[in-house]
Amino acid sequence: MAASLLIISSTHLCRNPRAYKEAVTLGRTGYVVTVLTVSNHAPSEHLDRELLAGAPFRRVAIDHLARQGLVARRAWIDRTMTRLTRMATARLHFESPSALGPARRLLAAARRLPADLTIVHCEAPAWVGLQLLGEGRRVAADFEDWYSEDLLPADRRHRPLALLRKVEQRLLHRASYVSTTSQAMAAGLHARYGGNPPAVIRNVFPLPPPPRRRADQPPIFVWLSQTVGPGRGLEAFLDAWATLPDPPKVRLLGRVSSEYRAALLARVPAGRHRALRFDPPLPPATLPAYLAEADIGLALEPRHPPSRDLTASNKIFHYLGAGLAVLATPTVGQCEVFAAAPGIGWLDDFSDRSTSSALLGRICETREGLCRAQAQARLSAETVFCWEKESPRLLELVRTALSA
Repeated sequence: MAASLLIISSTHLCRNPRAYKEAVTLGRTGYVVTVLTVSNHAPSEHLDRELLAGAPFRRVAIDHLARQGLVARRAWIDRTMTRLTRMATARLHFESPSALGPARRLLAAARRLPADLTIVHCEAPAWVGLQLLGEGRRVAADFEDWYSEDLLPADRRHRPLALLRKVEQRLLHRASYVSTTSQAMAAGLHARYGGNPPAVIRNVFPLPPPPRRRADQPPIFVWLSQTVGPGRGLEAFLDAWATLPDPPKVRLLGRVSSEYRAALLARVPAGRHRALRFDPPLPPATLPAYLAEADIGLALEPRHPPSRDLTASNKIFHYLGAGLAVLATPTVGQCEVFAAAPGIGWLDDFSDRSTSSALLGRICETREGLCRAQAQARLSAETVFCWEKESPRLLELVRTALSA
C-alpha cells in the first residue's frame, strides 16, 4: 500500500508554489497526498481551483471565505484571535501561535488527517509540525523563509519571534528532514541552531517551452512577486531608470495598493508614467508566456532582513526559465545563483543612482550583450535550474524519511 503524505500550508497553493510542486511531484510518484491549506482570499481561491483540476492529490481547506453559518463564525473567531494576539505581541510581548494565523485550527485539522509523513510549510504550519512531533508523528519541514529573521521592522513588532526561534531550533534537531532554498540559507540556519544541516531544494520550476523573442524591439524590464510593495528594491531602481534619456518599458506584476502605486509613480516624471505598467497576478500556466514578452528580469532583493539576503527567490528562476537576462542585487543567495550560472546578467546594489543609471544605459544599448545573457539564462535553466533537475532531491528526502 502506498505511503500517505500530508502537506500543510497556511496560504493558497497559487501563493505557495513550493508546496504545490511538492504535492504534484509526490502524487505523480504514487504517494497518497493530501494538502491542508487555508482559503482566505477569493481571487487566489479561483486560481487554486484551476490548479486543482486534474491534480494528483486532494486538498482540504480551512474556509475563511464563508459568509454565513457555523463555518463563517469559526472564520471570524480565527481572524479575531489573530488580530488580538498580534496586538498583544506588539504591546505586551505576549507570544501565541495564534499571532501566526489559524495555527490551532490547522493543528486540529491535521490531527484528523493521519499520514506516514507530514511536511509543513510557512510559519503557522511549522508550529503545527512541532506539536505533531510531540505526539509521535513523523514530520519534515520546508523553510522557504527564515521566519524569525524575515520582514521589515514595522511588520516584525507583532510577530512572536521567540516562539518562532524555538520552533525553528526544535525542527532542525527533531524533524525527519528540513529543506530550504539555498546553500547560504542552509548554512545560516545550521550556524544559528545546529541540528541536522538543511537540504537544499531551490525555488525552481518546470522548464517552459523555449521563448520566441523579437530582436528588433526595445528591451522590456519585468519584476514579479505576489505583492508590489516597499522594501523590495523598486524605489532605487526607478530612481535610476527615470534618469535615462529614453527609458525602456517596465512591467510590475503583482498585487499593489493604490497608495503604493501612487508613491512609485510620484518618483517618476509624469511624462514617463506610460512606460511603467502595473499588471495583476496571473495564473501560473500563463506566466511563462507573459515573461517571454520581456527581455530583462529584475531581482531586486534587499540585503536586510537576513531571510531576504540568504534566499534565492522564485522570481530569479522564473526569469531563467523564460530566457530573460537577469539584473539582480548582490544578495548572498542571488550571488550563489550567479556563481553557478555566470553570464546570465548583471549585479548592482543600486546604492548610487548615477552608476546604476549608466549600467541600465549600457544594458539597453548593447543588444549583443543582452542576447548573450538571455541565451546563457535559458541554458542555465535547461541544465541546472529547473524542477526536472531538482525534484529527485525531494523524492530522495521523502523516501529516506519514510524508510527511517
